[in-house]
Amino acid sequence: MNKVYDVIVIGAGSVGLPAAKSLADSGLKVAVIDNQASPGQKNAKKAIGGIRATHSDYGKIKISQRSIEIFSQMEKDYGFDIGWMSNGYSFPAYNKKDEKMLKDLMNIQHSFGLNIKWISPREYNKLVPGINMEGLLGSTYSPDDGSASPLLAANAYYFICKKLGVDFYFDETVTGINLKNGEITTDIGKYTVNYVINAAGNQAAEIGKMVGLELPVKPDCHEAAITEPVQRFFEPMVVDMRPAKGSKNYYFYQNNEGQVVFCITPDPPILGTCSESTSVYFPQVAQRMVKLYPRLANLKIRRSWRGQYPMTPDGFPIVGFPEGMKNYFNLVGMCGQGFMLGPGLGELTTRCITDNKREDDDRILASFVLKRDFSGLEAFK
Repeated sequence: MNKVYDVIVIGAGSVGLPAAKSLADSGLKVAVIDNQASPGQKNAKKAIGGIRATHSDYGKIKISQRSIEIFSQMEKDYGFDIGWMSNGYSFPAYNKKDEKMLKDLMNIQHSFGLNIKWISPREYNKLVPGINMEGLLGSTYSPDDGSASPLLAANAYYFICKKLGVDFYFDETVTGINLKNGEITTDIGKYTVNYVINAAGNQAAEIGKMVGLELPVKPDCHEAAITEPVQRFFEPMVVDMRPAKGSKNYYFYQNNEGQVVFCITPDPPILGTCSESTSVYFPQVAQRMVKLYPRLANLKIRRSWRGQYPMTPDGFPIVGFPEGMKNYFNLVGMCGQGFMLGPGLGELTTRCITDNKREDDDRILASFVLKRDFSGLEAFK
């Protein structure tokens, strides 16, 4: 039987779920197709939960600010506790180069309406008591940024979507898209649809090829881990930008349950979709973390995992209708930031599809269009 929908979202992850929710909110008949057994089973559940508007680009700042509003009100608006905390983000500087870069970026961020300030080493030590003060020049601090549980958020979005009448088709793989006929075929059935949204994460490029697009999205692997819960002893996400052998940077925070969650950015990137944990990760990241913050030394690690960042060459996502296409929409290449961008992008996607864009939406989309040279670089990747 051929099922008919206004919109089909391919992918039930960090961006697909919020998009489906927002589209259904607008009155459209929506379905979500995913090749996993339940929502949020790929990279969505592997996110560490950080949610920041501290970016270097107008579009990403505005989208993330809206995401923060949505996440922070999730329990009040829908009754779902997703572990939201306004714990803030910090980027400490231990050399003049990083200090100058951060302060220069702050001027841009302030012009875009971001709440961020420079704090002294003494002030930073109050937020992160016991931080290594040797060589510390200060830190940026954005108190409105926060964190939440990706697992609880996916669960919340799924049940909100179900209540709004969204249909989910799990364990189903898309095998073909015919935009002329508005037809999607899968390994199980067929669908007729007015709009197709590619929110397929690691498989974004594969879905793009089905409609004749070459999407420069390549997954690379990042490893993360979580400790036992302990009494809260520091507040913001700490991002150490200094490179070291085998890694570009790393970051960690204490979640709402008291567990310290941490992740590292490999350098050079590890391309592919292998999700097995490695023997390299713990010695590599632990040494750096304990040197920066000695109080972490005695924490017991509970588990580690590895997921993928579906990367674009410049670190910006690809969002919007490609040139010449009116019924296919890209929502791909989140570069590891799908969790923090998802809710805001879901609303933007709905405004684009319902032809109800706001005054600044085109400015937001300008950095995300597919037709760009990808020569720029996101400063906070």
